[in-house]
Amino acid sequence: MPGSPVRYGAPDPGEPIVHELPTLRVGGEEVLVRVEVRRAEDGAWRGRLVFGPLADGAEHATADIFCGETEVEVWEAVRDLRDHHQRDLYRSIAE
Repeated sequence: MPGSPVRYGAPDPGEPIVHELPTLRVGGEEVLVRVEVRRAEDGAWRGRLVFGPLADGAEHATADIFCGETEVEVWEAVRDLRDHHQRDLYRSIAE
């Protein structure tokens, strides 16, 4: 039976937990994709996608589009997001 990850101490709400997702191919360019998940001051978990850095060094990020009562709920929403959704989100904020 797999165990739950152990974290010591309460995470600082201002410090997101950052994980890399598989890269995204958009218009012949490889775009790095990360998800930042943090616990907000109201106790809810929120997350956003960060794209880049790009060739010009810029990064693009969504608003906190993922929200859940637990960190697991946020990760389930991220996991359910398909490549074409990520590509559309990237295009909507990069243009």
